[in-house]
Amino acid sequence: MKALWKGFCSYMVIGVINALIHWQIFFVLTVAFELSQAISNLVAFCVAVSFSFHVHALYTFDRKAMVLGYLLFSAVMGVVSYGVGHIADLWQVHGLVTVTSSWLLYLIGEFFFSRFVVFRGCES
Repeated sequence: MKALWKGFCSYMVIGVINALIHWQIFFVLTVAFELSQAISNLVAFCVAVSFSFHVHALYTFDRKAMVLGYLLFSAVMGVVSYGVGHIADLWQVHGLVTVTSSWLLYLIGEFFFSRFVVFRGCES
């Protein structure tokens, strides 16, 4: 259990950096390019997840991840990302609510998905 929380702390620090990347791209796409929140959230997620996934492989889980695991990880969370943005578009929610709720879902969902699916069996 102690290793689980140690990994979670590292995951959270990288998650904050991921959030900054995600939020910046999201707001540039929605404000400057006037894209929908669904598309903006998905594109921002794809960029941010590429960063965080590789950094987590190096630091949080200290092992190389399989390409298939990365694709599965990205596909599942990409659907979640698009879904959150789509709901925000339908309900006309402010973008700050969209990225905040997305980040909270990622923080929890990605940690457990990575820990028990993508990087399963590793010591963190």
